Amino acid sequence: MRRFRVAFWLGLGPLLFGCAQNPYVLQGKLETLQKEHTTLSQRYQELQSRMATLDQDNQEQGTLLAQSQQQRRVLEDEAAALREQLSGAASQLAKLRESHTEVEKRAETLAASAKRRIGASISANNSQRDQLAAIQIPGVETRVDSDVIRVELPGNSLFEPTSARLLPSAPALLDSVAAALARQYPHQTIGVEGHTDNEPVRSQLWSNNHHLSTGRAMAVYDYLVSRTRLRPGQLFVVGHGENHPIVSNDTTTGKQRNRRVELVVYPERASGR
Repeated sequence: MRRFRVAFWLGLGPLLFGCAQNPYVLQGKLETLQKEHTTLSQRYQELQSRMATLDQDNQEQGTLLAQSQQQRRVLEDEAAALREQLSGAASQLAKLRESHTEVEKRAETLAASAKRRIGASISANNSQRDQLAAIQIPGVETRVDSDVIRVELPGNSLFEPTSARLLPSAPALLDSVAAALARQYPHQTIGVEGHTDNEPVRSQLWSNNHHLSTGRAMAVYDYLVSRTRLRPGQLFVVGHGENHPIVSNDTTTGKQRNRRVELVVYPERASGR
């Protein structure tokens, strides 16, 4: 029996060794190993790709975080600057209010002093209305406005269109009005105040309505001081442009009336008399 077992294993051993050396078996194992290697390589590449993607995401997140922090610092700086400006504006506003209050007090004091110095101001009483009756000139509106008297001279009766040149008929109108003012108010200060409508100026001579209104007021002033009894020290010139319409500019008639020169009689006496 023992001899039989030895003989069996001696006969089976070469057979098993031969199977291990069988090229078909080795080829199968090699193919299996190659497949496993390919699979592992693919997984490795996938992992590398995911790592690269994560690394790029981390870089982008870091960039966004840095930008966000920078924007926050910029906004904080702007907020601080705005708070500083607001504080400065509040301080300036407080100073302006104090200054405005002081100016109002000084104006009230000066007005009271002027009234005492003049003795009496022009007021809308029956005597003043009687004086207005003496300036009843055709085509001229005369009215009381608080403590002043306004003599309204129509622009189309004085000037060529969009010009400060006097019409040939203008001197007669100015002579009549100047004579009445010199007779009724020989010592009062008189403003020569130009006004326009709100239409843009279409002239190379005048850049805007303020210039045109001032030019027209100066033309009337020049005529009054050179041809009438009114004195240069008694008159002053103002150009209001379109800022003080007497009626609405929505109609042609309204615009025509707003184009005017007003001779404004003030309560104060003129200097030198």
